[in-house]
Formats: sequence, structure tokens, C-alpha cells
Amino acid sequence: MTSAAPLLALEGVGKRYGAVEALSGVSFAVGAGETLAICGDNGAGKSTLIRIVSGAQPPSAGTIRLGGAPVTFASPADALAQGVATIYQDLALAPTMTIAQNVFLGSELRRRVLPGLYVLDKRRMAREAAAHLARLRLAVPDMGRRVADLSGGQRQAVAIARALRWQARIVIMDEPTAALGVRETRLVLSLIKEIAAQGITVILISHNMADVVEVAERALVLKAGRLVRDTPLDGWTADDLSHVIMSHETAAA
Repeated sequence: MTSAAPLLALEGVGKRYGAVEALSGVSFAVGAGETLAICGDNGAGKSTLIRIVSGAQPPSAGTIRLGGAPVTFASPADALAQGVATIYQDLALAPTMTIAQNVFLGSELRRRVLPGLYVLDKRRMAREAAAHLARLRLAVPDMGRRVADLSGGQRQAVAIARALRWQARIVIMDEPTAALGVRETRLVLSLIKEIAAQGITVILISHNMADVVEVAERALVLKAGRLVRDTPLDGWTADDLSHVIMSHETAAA
């Protein structure tokens, strides 16, 4: 379900660290509801690109457009406020806190009990957290359950629910299935498909080509900080994509 007009576009984006050029002239666009994979070997520039899109670092060159308008992200919090959420491999969850508390971490709901006196509105947070998880078609009946007691796939769902709570239009997922078993991987891939079906753009960074060809519509292949391939994945296999990545590696060598 891809929008005709791009939701996010990068134009000639580059990043330098002194004399080192980590990213050079990267341009691409992605539409609402599209799942875009970013592939490449270690050192290809994937992490640098994601740090720029997520607001963790500013680009040294180029323009980022969101909904057609140029944007500058001062920080990840600024990017999140503008609808770009990043879910890193560690998920940034608080294991000893409840599901509801994690969904609302940093944006807790309060209710007034006396003039000038507020307490956490735990019931409302539990109710709304359950609603966000329901959007993912995931049944977790107890919002008071600790995140430490959840499976890896369920923890990913909590992290996605937190992004939905912030009304994210773009969700960046960094190696979401790393270290997960087969069953948990299936759950995470179904979560990605579900949020994309709801019109949310997913940018996926993964070394697992089988995961990529299952959920992504397109793949960007980076090599030495440059975009060397932007290809649709319809009908592709994991071996097809691996071959393309390796062929660029071999050509560069």
C-alpha cells in the first residue's frame, strides 16, 4: 500500500567526519505504507544513514524532505515529534516496568486529584496501551505485566506500540529479528506487515535477506557510503538479493 507522493525523501545526503566521508550523495524516496530495506555489508554506511534519518546526527550535505517540505532534525526526540520513530536492536525498553509504563515512557498520562496535585493515570495508560497493541493484532491481556517477562517478539510489539502512541508516520527498525528464534521472527515480520498495511512507512535494516524479501517492497544497497542499487523486490528470493549485494562487493574489490 504505497502512496504516489513520497512521505520521506533524501536528496544528495552526505556525512563527513573530518577527512572521512562516511556517506556520499545518497538520494531516495519512500511512500506512506511502503516497507523499504537498507542492505549492505558492515561499513557500507547503513548506520550513518539511519542516524541521519532518525535525527541522531545532522547530515553534512543534502536535504531531507518530510511530506514534501525540507526538515531538519535537531535530535531523535525532534524527529519523533515530527513522526519519525526509531526502534534500535536493544529496543530501549525498561524491563522492570510494565507494558503500559513502557508504552508511555517519557509521556506518562496524569490525572488531577487536588488543585495542583497530579498522579499517574494508570488505568487510562493501560487502556490506551492495550488499544495500541490491538492495532498490531496482538493479544496481551495484562498491561500490568513486566516487560522482562515477555518474549523477544512481544517486546518488539511493545516498542512498536510506543511508536504508535507517538503517532509515528515512519518507523525505522534496526535488525528487529536478530537473535530471535523462528517463532518470534514470524511474529515480528507479521508486525511489520501489519503496520505497513495501516499506512505507516517502515525502513528496515537487516542482514537477514529472507526477512527482507518477505516484507520489503524495495531494497537500497549501500557500498562504501554510496547508494549503488535501488531495486524493487517483487519475485526476488533471498539468494537473488544476496547475489546483488555480493556482486557489488566483488566489483568494488
